[in-house]
Amino acid sequence: MKMILIVEDEYGNAEILQLLLEAEGYRVALASNGQQALDILRTSEKPALILSDFMMPVMNGGEFGQALSQDPALSQIPFIFMSATSQDVVRRVFGGYDAFMVKPIEFDSLLRVVKRLIAEGKMARPAAANGQVEESMRHLLKGIHIPSRD
Repeated sequence: MKMILIVEDEYGNAEILQLLLEAEGYRVALASNGQQALDILRTSEKPALILSDFMMPVMNGGEFGQALSQDPALSQIPFIFMSATSQDVVRRVFGGYDAFMVKPIEFDSLLRVVKRLIAEGKMARPAAANGQVEESMRHLLKGIHIPSRD
């Protein structure tokens, strides 16, 4: 059974996501901020996927993503950002995610992306320094809102 790490400071949101993913057969670990998530990642089994909020106390999602990208063992875990914040704002802080979900989360879309990323594993990071999503990733994440570069 694959494990997913949910990093979300709003307990109600985390609980709903946990119930949804457990109903799909995943094991779920919860962290309320990026620092707690790093502690979990360094002391337990590696998850098949990380689902992280962007705006959190202690260590926000951008700082958490940057910490992951600097650790070769953790940078290979597929990473989904979820936020009500604009994707452009998120991308400027940390663009190294594999998918972006707009809050409130549409559960069917989330499950499709989770299954796809877990099945395919880590995708290659975009080469651009600003982390813009490449066209091949747009195709892979069809159905997820990703604004064009134009």
